[in-house]
Amino acid sequence: MIVDDEILLRSCMQRILESEPDIEVPLACDGRDALEGIDAHRPDVVLLDLRMPEVDGLAVLDGIDRCTTSPAVAVLTTYLTDEEITAALRSGASGFLLKDATPTELAHSVRVLASGGTVMSSAAARIVVDGYLGGGPWQDEPDQRLDSLTERERQVLDLLAEGRTNADIGRRLIMSASTTKEHVSAILAKLGLANRVQAAVVAHRAAAAEGRKRSLALAGTR
Repeated sequence: MIVDDEILLRSCMQRILESEPDIEVPLACDGRDALEGIDAHRPDVVLLDLRMPEVDGLAVLDGIDRCTTSPAVAVLTTYLTDEEITAALRSGASGFLLKDATPTELAHSVRVLASGGTVMSSAAARIVVDGYLGGGPWQDEPDQRLDSLTERERQVLDLLAEGRTNADIGRRLIMSASTTKEHVSAILAKLGLANRVQAAVVAHRAAAAEGRKRSLALAGTR
């Protein structure tokens, strides 16, 4: 399902996705019809705009808990405030996509979400990470918490940050599905996070912080 108040945008996205042989879009609507549509069509994936009149995306996210199905939800965005990012993550968003994503990126993202992965395009990641570099619920000593992870858990976290599914991670690291799931659960518990996309944000922030440290170190040697 696609939920956006811009009729032209959601219609274009619907046509793009329905041109794929393995993707069906039973409904493209605005926030007012979203929850009823989720109950009626039971989609695996919802692409959701946050900024909509009357019923906004955060209200839809919060209402999904009361639906008979729990789809993976990716937030559609061009720009989000820190508060919107935090609220979307706490309400269970599984990723962030830019509205100007290419048709290939859009279809790939839907497939990743449907298979249980997270989605955060590089451009969308910059929006999310930039918001958290200046604050947010995980700004307190993130490096110390990452130090609690084992080497294998850090490898799993890096793949989570790429939006990989458990199956992808297991194939990459030659682990069974149950072992991969155990590592993901351990990472979330050790970092005090609620879901995989929060873990991806932490990983991106850590990478950005490490990049700044290297830049400062190089500057100090000149």
